[in-house]
Amino acid sequence: MIVGAGIVGCALSDELTARGWTDVTVLEQGPLFATGGSSSHAPGLVFQTNSSKTMTEFASYTVRKYSGLTLDGQWCFRQVGGLEVATTPERLAELNRKHGLATSWGVSGTLLDPEQCADLHPLLDRDQVLGGFHVPTDGLAKAVRAGEAQARRAIERGARFLPHHTVTGFESAGGRVTAVVTDQGSFPADVVVSCAGFWGPKIGRMAGLAVPLVPLAHQYARTTPVPELAGHNTDELEASKPILRHQDRDLYYREHGDRIGIGSYAHRPMPVDLDDVAHPSAGAARLPATPQTPQTLPTPQMPSMLPFTEEDFVQPWADSQALLPALARTKVEEGFNGIFSFTADGFPLLGESPDLRGFWVAEAVWVTHSAGVARAMAEWLVEGTPRTDVHECDLNRFEPVQLAPAYVHERSCQNFVEVYDILHPLQPMEQPRPLRVSPFHTRQRELGAFFLEATGWERPHWYEANKDLPEVAAVPGRGAWASRYWSPIAGAEALATRERVAMYDMTALKRLEVTGPGSLAFLQYLTTNQLDKPVGSVTYTLMLDETGGVRSDLTVARLGRDRFQVGANGALDLDWLTRHLPDDGTVQVRDTTAGTCCIGLWGPLARDLVQPLTDEDFSHKGFGYFKAKHAYLDNVPVTAMRLSYVGELGWELYTTADCGPKLWDTLWEAGQPLGVVVAGRSAFNSLRLEKGYRSWGTDLTAEHNPFEAGLGFAVRMEKGDFLGRQALLGVTEATVPRRLACLLLDDPQAVVMGKEPVYVDGAPAGYVTSAAYGYSIGASIAYAWLPRAAADPGTRVTVEYFGEQLPATVTEEPLFDPKMTRIRR
Repeated sequence: MIVGAGIVGCALSDELTARGWTDVTVLEQGPLFATGGSSSHAPGLVFQTNSSKTMTEFASYTVRKYSGLTLDGQWCFRQVGGLEVATTPERLAELNRKHGLATSWGVSGTLLDPEQCADLHPLLDRDQVLGGFHVPTDGLAKAVRAGEAQARRAIERGARFLPHHTVTGFESAGGRVTAVVTDQGSFPADVVVSCAGFWGPKIGRMAGLAVPLVPLAHQYARTTPVPELAGHNTDELEASKPILRHQDRDLYYREHGDRIGIGSYAHRPMPVDLDDVAHPSAGAARLPATPQTPQTLPTPQMPSMLPFTEEDFVQPWADSQALLPALARTKVEEGFNGIFSFTADGFPLLGESPDLRGFWVAEAVWVTHSAGVARAMAEWLVEGTPRTDVHECDLNRFEPVQLAPAYVHERSCQNFVEVYDILHPLQPMEQPRPLRVSPFHTRQRELGAFFLEATGWERPHWYEANKDLPEVAAVPGRGAWASRYWSPIAGAEALATRERVAMYDMTALKRLEVTGPGSLAFLQYLTTNQLDKPVGSVTYTLMLDETGGVRSDLTVARLGRDRFQVGANGALDLDWLTRHLPDDGTVQVRDTTAGTCCIGLWGPLARDLVQPLTDEDFSHKGFGYFKAKHAYLDNVPVTAMRLSYVGELGWELYTTADCGPKLWDTLWEAGQPLGVVVAGRSAFNSLRLEKGYRSWGTDLTAEHNPFEAGLGFAVRMEKGDFLGRQALLGVTEATVPRRLACLLLDDPQAVVMGKEPVYVDGAPAGYVTSAAYGYSIGASIAYAWLPRAAADPGTRVTVEYFGEQLPATVTEEPLFDPKMTRIRR
């Protein structure tokens, strides 16, 4: 059962039936196929390029699929191209960066000068434009038409579409959905997918699921006829010029025959209460005509189209006339505020409810990504996993604090405000903060911590208290973009870690406790490495999906016969483990993150600091690498694990949250004679790249297998069966088609940020994942996915950074301490 016959529901019915799932019913509360939801009024602009590889792939598939669709001889997608123009130097630089993103993700685009922009779109005032970015495969989608075309194909394969069926509830048994209840009766179903758009939260509540999106109104207007467009477009074709974005003023444009449509984000967020939205059968209020907005054309009667707020369009109208002077001879003929879905992080909501099996959602999906999302959902349902990595979009990615209605509302509204802003990769949301702080937060503020935020946690990136460290003078400068959310202090902290000893707050990393008589067998099946080791052992291991893709990497500490502490990457790991729990109750999984804390104590003097505080033997012989033990550091009980993500001697020291401040003070006071420093995430990232340590979600995802990622050492094929093992049979590092490779840039000050394209022999061949300056080695590091033949050490490549080609060389890894002597001493 699919709830909603908008473009996402129609696309999903097509993708499912094409894969043999023909017993599909689509329920729609409105008429078919202009249902009254967002698809019915969407202007249909499809710009493919996105900073997310996943979202770009969704859009590119949408373009490919809809380009091949027709409905009764009418087009569903017109590839008129997309043009983004810059009117400020900052935007021009951003378009250069966007060209790099497009190249990384396989979208062909061209940077243009002002003359070329005006040639493509003659309505532009070329004196306003500094340059542009043109993607010829972008274009216009007719959402209702494309939806019906896909629905017809699904119907031919056996699907049925039932209009005017309003969902009123769900039936379930044994924690699984069994039927959909409507005002027209009940429909048995073992799989339900909610594709209800901005009505998604209402449908979710009926299933006991919070769907964290906010419906927001967005202005769209059409002008009276533009004389310059007379005779250029037929009613059938609608447009001949590229769809246009003026992101410096939060505006976009498309042709409607001889008129121009204008979409504006240049207004206050206007959240919509679903209780105030009419049922599709009721229509919508019409905007009364005014001298400023004479309505000579009828306004469609749809609940998703709210009255136009003229006061919000005054400045956008002036800005539009400045960019497109021909509009000065026109008026706004009609307008509306259309409802769209926004989320707290700007990504869709895809996946299965954690509490009601068989109930899935595909929400907060725009027309741009509709077919790509539908394909991924169909693969997920039919094959068990999507072939495109969807961790950024997974419904279960949020921490509980991120599901608070106030949080969802504020962050979603901020995403509306920032939809066209130039956003730095490290730029955090400003509100609501702080939400989650470690027990060390007060001490960190006293030391001048500069905090960034992730999953609600305040995480220090460097400390102003270290500004007078002598190592600061040895840290080279970097370009303006890479200098944002960075300080040379971070370099000093990295060097101090290598030279003395440093304290890192590792509290934000998720910790899970797995217990019970079946815990070892459970973890053995879900991970790749050998965990059947003595109590006190710690193991680095991977979780795979059925295709052999890496879902996560973990550290698993065996703290008792039937008790394990799992160092995980986030909420998705907890969800994955929970979904695979045996039904017999022999295994329990508990998130212990909030009640615990952790300090990473690393550096050549780490043992000199910690040994005097305890009666336990912390020597190399008494406490080996990848071992764990319980100890008291002065008065503080800790679980110490001899691990190092920075490539130095040291320990992760865990204690309960109530003892956190005492642990901090104890280590800080004991470390003063040794020159201890506090250090942040910026130093941490540099140090881990010098050692070649991977970061899941950045360096690798479920699209990559362990051998491609250089993690084959964590796979023990001989240990017995584990999830994903069959997919790895016969796979080795020598047979994979691509590798994650280490690059050193020729220019040590040319620090890149990630996602830049990498060229081999002048052609795009891969993209950067993680990058940082290596302070210990005096070089700029970038990791990148490359074809296996190009990943051999010594290969010369170039990295495109804001339009500049930076020479680099593939290099052996690890770059620092390859024999691991500093860790194992």
